[in-house]
Amino acid sequence: MIPLIDISLILLIIFMVITPALVQSQIRVNLPAASSGTKGTDDNVIKVQLSTDGRAAVNGKKIEFDALERELVLRFARAGEKTLLVEADKDVPVKRVVKVLDTAKELGAGKIGIAVAQQEEK
Repeated sequence: MIPLIDISLILLIIFMVITPALVQSQIRVNLPAASSGTKGTDDNVIKVQLSTDGRAAVNGKKIEFDALERELVLRFARAGEKTLLVEADKDVPVKRVVKVLDTAKELGAGKIGIAVAQQEEK
């Protein structure tokens, strides 16, 4: 029989190796600041990240902006509660954000939100 500590150490090593790959799969987004806003819950939320260089990510999976609609169709088909959160860089053109919001609404999204950073008080 294999001791439980051996299994635990092997699982720890596996997670240590996999974690950097999971962190690198997300794109960096510089969110705009807002003085008002509420904290949302992360339960059953489809997160769309938009960067200034034309890349997008859906729940951390990098895709091209042109393939975003196809990816959202797949995600919304599997989602029970259809909630979308857009994390767009502050320099992303508004028309790209509106296109994502419009696509989500056409796919039956019940709740749609835009992520912002908390504005620092002076």
